[in-house]
Amino acid sequence: MSLRERLRGALGFPVTPFRRDLSLDLDALARNVDEMARYPFCALVAAGGTGELYSLTPAEVEDVVLVTVEAAAGRMPVVAGTGFNGPLGAEIAQRAARAGAECILVLPPYYTNAPFEGAMAYYQQIGAATDVPLMVYSRDWAVFTPVMVERLAERVPTLAFWKDGQGDARKYQRMMQSVGDRLAWLGGLGDDCVPAYFAIGVQAYTSSISNIAPRLSLELAEAGMARDFARLDGLMEKYVHPLYALRERAKGYEVAVMKAAMEILGKPAGPVRPPLCECTEKDLADLRQLMQVYADGIAAPPRASAGAR
Repeated sequence: MSLRERLRGALGFPVTPFRRDLSLDLDALARNVDEMARYPFCALVAAGGTGELYSLTPAEVEDVVLVTVEAAAGRMPVVAGTGFNGPLGAEIAQRAARAGAECILVLPPYYTNAPFEGAMAYYQQIGAATDVPLMVYSRDWAVFTPVMVERLAERVPTLAFWKDGQGDARKYQRMMQSVGDRLAWLGGLGDDCVPAYFAIGVQAYTSSISNIAPRLSLELAEAGMARDFARLDGLMEKYVHPLYALRERAKGYEVAVMKAAMEILGKPAGPVRPPLCECTEKDLADLRQLMQVYADGIAAPPRASAGAR
């Protein structure tokens, strides 16, 4: 199958583990990826937003992608993050492709007030750096209209996937209807947006919960694709909404909470790098209680891996 056909369901989104001195812990990354890849995710995303891309050097990104590809061992494709600016983004894309990534996820450029023509040049430069399919992540200040997406798709031949990080289902649906099947459409803001995303017709979503509860990520995707909203409501109420309420307590908690949750569940993650901050003791106490709910409710052996299906 083509990569576009394969990316249906849930994409795992492994964190980048660090040691206490904030150096990369590639051994921990390999163990985490191997465990995640035992579940039938449609792909894994290395060094993305949850993977703290913006705290990594280009060489570290290449190492993270290489270890992820090796640990995934062909069970599913690996998507690699890039960003910063045109030259750095292109260099990282080339490094990631060399390390075995099958798709490049482009985060917004560092400059928050870039004019649209300048932003287009940024995506063009990164898209032209490799033959690997491109996935644009429309998050934070990278806000697009349907016309802007159409123009970008015309100018960047490798652009194949659109990952929404705005959470405006009404606008995203208009975008999907306007641009059509020129692009494959993904949900990327969070597991808490799964009902809205699949209601408007995305084919997959990226899950940070995959780090702590792979089965839950896959159940959310399965229910979403089936538009089984009664099933989704139960999963959201018990597991997803309480977790995201904790993640919203402070900026940067979308990563710090997930790493802390992994450590609570015995999965190596380590600290976050600046400019992110660790969770407070009060928030950690609340997170421990929630992780007990996770441990009691969704602990089960993995299903067959994607490569075995």
